Amino acid sequence: MSEHTGDWAPADFEHHGRELLATIRQHFEQVRDVPVARPYDAAELMGRLDVDLPEQGEEFPRILTDTWEKVVPDLVHWNHPGFHGYFSTCASFPGMLAETMTAALNVNSMLWKTSPSASALEQVVLRWLAELAGYPSEADGLLVGGASLATLYALGAARDAALSYDVREEGMSGPHARVARIYTSDQAHSSVDKAAITLGIGLRNVVKIPSDDQYRMRPDLLEEAIARDLAAGCVPVAVVATVGTTSVAAADPLEPISDICRRFGVWLHVDAAYGGLFAFSSRMSGAAEDVSVGDSLVVNPQKTLFVPLDSTALYCKRRGVLANTYRLVPEYLTSVHTGGTFDFMDLSPQLGRGFRALKLWWVMRSFGRSGLQSRLDYAMQLADKLRQLAADDPNWQCPAPSRYPLVCLRYLPQDGTASDAKAVDDLNARIVTELNNSGEAFVSHSVIRDGYVVRVSLANIHTTGQDIERLWSVLNRTAKMCR
Repeated sequence: MSEHTGDWAPADFEHHGRELLATIRQHFEQVRDVPVARPYDAAELMGRLDVDLPEQGEEFPRILTDTWEKVVPDLVHWNHPGFHGYFSTCASFPGMLAETMTAALNVNSMLWKTSPSASALEQVVLRWLAELAGYPSEADGLLVGGASLATLYALGAARDAALSYDVREEGMSGPHARVARIYTSDQAHSSVDKAAITLGIGLRNVVKIPSDDQYRMRPDLLEEAIARDLAAGCVPVAVVATVGTTSVAAADPLEPISDICRRFGVWLHVDAAYGGLFAFSSRMSGAAEDVSVGDSLVVNPQKTLFVPLDSTALYCKRRGVLANTYRLVPEYLTSVHTGGTFDFMDLSPQLGRGFRALKLWWVMRSFGRSGLQSRLDYAMQLADKLRQLAADDPNWQCPAPSRYPLVCLRYLPQDGTASDAKAVDDLNARIVTELNNSGEAFVSHSVIRDGYVVRVSLANIHTTGQDIERLWSVLNRTAKMCR
């Protein structure tokens, strides 16, 4: 320890940093031998970790050893090439190093003056991301801590823009309050519901528009719902359309939805957290939805551009509207702005803000546009490989094809062992459980119109074609065991 500060001396920091990096290097060199997850007993886990705070400081090698022996084994390894659950966020090596530097600098980008370079760099990476997604780069934007928060912030601004009174002063129960409505697909993410709860709109006023046979929002039913609510005196606050739905990675038809929103004067928020940044993949071949029609947009580089958690971009074409909702400046936060500068704290409820831009800057510069594109193309290629394997096997179905690297599989053995839909659902649920318990891979599930499906997400920078073959082998071995 340093005699004067009580912290490690810089030389000790470097030494321990080398120890840590060596351990991480060894982990990734042997990562395919590491279980993605393993069964655990919660009481045993807590008993192992829940000890008294040591009275005296401990040496770093012991802390590192305990971390690797007591903590790491019972993590679910999202950064594993065999992790295919949920949306398989992953961290590339440039992003990992950037996180280290970000922690070392520990700056707060709440005001421009509190860290000018951090604010400037955030504007740069926001422009880069907007260009990749096809959204106007002059839109207001900021980096936030997840797509759910981005949707909440966008819908907060949409609510205030839609209501004819000052919600900031009167709240949702003021004397001029009217019933506010949000419209979204029956396939939309639960973050829309949570936003309605948080904003005082209420779950009852989230109108779920049925989807078509490809799990896309039906514009005709959206138009009917808005017209019906207007006639009843309700206020349509926003429509939330999704590009890359959670269950099957469907994309709502943005052009007709945006036409309806324009005619009725309703805010369109595009939740493209998953699908938005695949727009510049060459394998999309111009088939990507045009997210630029949205009044606001969320894209998630932590899901698709190999940037460590958390890193999400929120954009709003209606310049100044986010600030109209969230800007609140007490005297101790006042500052003078010159040269087009502004304070990111004005665009959301959050005050203290970490330096998220650095890891984006490092990752995007390390790979470049073509490198990012090729890696997204490769993820889509791996998904096509898995779909083809399923198509060639009569015991497997792929009931909800998607352009994105998300594959829904349903095991339906042709020998008659699964005689009804419930039995098939139960069988597929056992497959997911047993596969995840094996440690060889990790998947998640969903329930769609065809029933319970094994849901496989493929966007990890560490995953290769051999990993897909290994996954397919494990899936089949597990399926036969579960029959």
